[in-house]
Amino acid sequence: MSNTSYQIKENSNVMKVQGGEQKVMKKILSVALSTAMAFSMFASVAFGDSAVSVQDKYDSLKAKGIFTGYPDGSAHLEKDMTRAEFAKVVTKLLGLKEVTGTLSYKDKGYDAKNWAVPYIEAVTAAGIMEGQDKEKKIFNYNGKVTVQEMATVLTRALKLEIPANPDNSASAWAKGYVQAAIDKGLISKDANFQANATRSQLVEAAYAIDQAQNPAVASYKVADNGKDVEFTLNTGEVVKVTLDKALEPNKETEVKFKNAAGQEITTKVTWAVTAATKVQSASASNYKELVVKFDGEVDAKTAENVDNYKVTGVSFESATLSSDKTSVTLLVKDGSGTLPKQKDTKLEVKGVKNSTGSKTFNETVTFRAVDTALPEIKEAKALGTKAFKVEFSEPVTSATATNISNYKVDGKAISGYVQFTSPNIAFITTNLSVGEHTLTVSGVEDFAGFKVSPADTKFTVAEDTAAPEIVSVKTSDLNKVVVEFNEPVKSVDKAYHTTSSKTADKIEIKDNKVTLSFTGDNKVLSLGETTVYLQGVKDWSDNSANREAKVTPQLDTERPTATSVTSEVYQDSTKFTIDFSKDVRAEDITNADNFVLKNSKGEVVVGKGFNTKGHPVKAPYYEVKNGNVNKSRVIIDSVGKLDAGKYTLEISGIRDTAYIGNTMLPQSFEVDVTNTSELKVNGVWADVTSDADDAYIDVTFNKELALDGAGKADDINKYSYVVGTTYKPFPAKSTTISLRDAKTVRITVAKKDINTAELLNSELRVTNVADKDGNFITASQTKVNDQATATIGINSVKATALNKVVVEFDGIVSYVNQNDFKFNGSTAVASAPQYDGNTTTVTFTLSKDLDPQALGNFETVEQPTSSDAYGHKVAKTPSTGIKDGIAPKAVKATTAVGATYVDITFNEEVSVYYTPGSFKVYVNGNGADVKGATTLADKHVIRVELDKAVPTDAYSVQVSATNSGNNIQDKDGNNAEAIDLTAFSK
Repeated sequence: MSNTSYQIKENSNVMKVQGGEQKVMKKILSVALSTAMAFSMFASVAFGDSAVSVQDKYDSLKAKGIFTGYPDGSAHLEKDMTRAEFAKVVTKLLGLKEVTGTLSYKDKGYDAKNWAVPYIEAVTAAGIMEGQDKEKKIFNYNGKVTVQEMATVLTRALKLEIPANPDNSASAWAKGYVQAAIDKGLISKDANFQANATRSQLVEAAYAIDQAQNPAVASYKVADNGKDVEFTLNTGEVVKVTLDKALEPNKETEVKFKNAAGQEITTKVTWAVTAATKVQSASASNYKELVVKFDGEVDAKTAENVDNYKVTGVSFESATLSSDKTSVTLLVKDGSGTLPKQKDTKLEVKGVKNSTGSKTFNETVTFRAVDTALPEIKEAKALGTKAFKVEFSEPVTSATATNISNYKVDGKAISGYVQFTSPNIAFITTNLSVGEHTLTVSGVEDFAGFKVSPADTKFTVAEDTAAPEIVSVKTSDLNKVVVEFNEPVKSVDKAYHTTSSKTADKIEIKDNKVTLSFTGDNKVLSLGETTVYLQGVKDWSDNSANREAKVTPQLDTERPTATSVTSEVYQDSTKFTIDFSKDVRAEDITNADNFVLKNSKGEVVVGKGFNTKGHPVKAPYYEVKNGNVNKSRVIIDSVGKLDAGKYTLEISGIRDTAYIGNTMLPQSFEVDVTNTSELKVNGVWADVTSDADDAYIDVTFNKELALDGAGKADDINKYSYVVGTTYKPFPAKSTTISLRDAKTVRITVAKKDINTAELLNSELRVTNVADKDGNFITASQTKVNDQATATIGINSVKATALNKVVVEFDGIVSYVNQNDFKFNGSTAVASAPQYDGNTTTVTFTLSKDLDPQALGNFETVEQPTSSDAYGHKVAKTPSTGIKDGIAPKAVKATTAVGATYVDITFNEEVSVYYTPGSFKVYVNGNGADVKGATTLADKHVIRVELDKAVPTDAYSVQVSATNSGNNIQDKDGNNAEAIDLTAFSK
């Protein structure tokens, strides 16, 4: 076939065949058109991408049936392409229907048995190719195709856009078509366009077209949020997709999306995450260890900081990171009790970082500690001929583990003593012969009361004549060194560093680790290399030696950070809780200048416990629970409730407790003060004694409840009662549930279907109930009270003026009988009740003023009738003291000529928290400079200190204070009334 056989005239849609005759191209089938549309989106690529070889491309196309190969199984990519081969590839690529039963050409061998006939007829019917001799009807299926002819046919078939200024060496008639094919990566720009096209060149072109027809994901990137995915397709197109739901880390997930051409692509994506993104769970299979599981790796330093984990009422001794860095085992401090048993408990994780430091966790998870397994002997190991070590499978009690009678060797009782190392290791000192022995342990208990599983454990005794050797020495501070030995250590006589005068104040031995503590400036380690000496290091075979090692402190240089700030609202205050990533210094957190509170406008908050600079008036303090001081959690209290709204707390200047303290960088936290509490159950009462056939259980919440949706309150499936450790549902066939009011649910159940005595000794469990704003309750259990004996308690009784006393009730009191209450033996006039959550306050106005020096007592009558809407009466309250809630009052101010002060006398003892601007003093009507204020020995008097003495010509000295920063308070924390007094006048 000559080069002119496929000449194409511009814009003619006409192919000139040999002999000069023309034929208008037939319309390409719809499937071919769709292929062209897809290919129009194909990105420009470099020809012959080296990432995939031509052979690989051929193999891919062969697998799809586009190529077949030669009878010998080879590809023969080096051979010239024939017209028949081209026809087949075009047919397969464009999805044309193979045509049988038709013979349009008269070539020799062109019959139904010829493999190429269906493909030649298909491209002929589609108008893509035709015979070389129309008159003789010769197709010439073994003829060759030039590169530019191949490019032209493909460009026209795929409807590629023809560039305006082609730049190639093809013949003039083919330049535009060839350039379009080059731009789409179908052929190389360096090809000899007039030469015959090889099978290799056809493979390259066919592979590019196949990729465009069948877009697939070549690679993808998942953003840190797990929702945004960037797909790079095999066509070079980049598609950015935002998923409705974030992917689960390290889990293969099917994703569907569309490319620019509208083709739907389905692929599987795995968000490969090694660094943790969330706290996955917390679990406890015994009552002394809590395992926190993350969904990836976490930072060892922050993960092993026990201060980053909080369980109310529990103190942790250690946090141990697993070898795969994905879980942490928390050990409850010895002597600090246990984890809450068999009840839903919250664990707060704050300050733990993932392995890359890209995320700091501030999460709360719920766990339930349940121990159902007997403790077992994990290992028995001889420590020479004078002792052996027993490791239990879980923490056991010291009392049972140290009882020598609980251990037998070879079936015989042993003499000696037991040294217990919490939580699960016992060292037993007794003489043993060399050889194999059998250990039997009984009576050792875990913290669930389960005794060790009875089983014999064999161990082998060998002579030990070598003293302990040091394996490693570490320190991250200048006052503590941890020395690890190659075997368990029994005792150390003495330890010091540098010189014998710098002895360790404390030597703590735990198995094979010895911790040395050095306190005081004259004993701390130097910053450089230091030699540590340990004298009389003895193992359990009484082998002893002196050891020494050099250590260079790797100081803790990590700054503390505030990880969260939360607020809680109380009756008379707002509490801010600040969590730090590590323990911080007391002198820094009690320095009020390190904290500034601002409102939503960016203005410093003045008043309600904050001075004119926004610093708290009351010194911040560490959280203390169950006698345990938490030095990584700091509390700031306001004086009086702050208004609801958004606040910003600025924190700076706080150092950690390292010997060389690291100082935090300034941080700001936005805090939302809502003046509302979380949804919770206020009380549960059961009426089982009435004559009715049904029992009634009333559940009162502190907030209005959801009436529909996922948090719908009147769904019996959300309520069950707990007897011991057994959860019992209410019988479905005879139980109904309804709302008595906006905050109370009534459960009605047939008495015959429930054990009422059991019900009265149970706890009601509530889950998945929400308030009307959609805030869900934390799963909780509340004691079921007997309706017949249920009462409403009294929280507080406080005088707010000499003739007014405010009583706060622990419940909603709807009916108040003022005759139920006595104040120093007399009744008073009751105001209308005021409600706040589940509390009620009533103000009583007295007919006779109280004595400010002795406020007296409050009590109720024997059988009060004041009650809530359901008939629960106020509890009888014996005589109790009335608390002081009366504001101190300034009664006079005094000074004198030549004095550098003004004394203000109050009607009771007070304290002053001076801040600049809190007192105003005017001499002869002009403002005088005030430099301070202190409380005198007579605590009724505050002395306001002046910068200059009162001059001899003074005729008027006045003093005032609004107390807007709560600068003056009595011993009960009551803020003084505003001051406006004349101290001196002529």
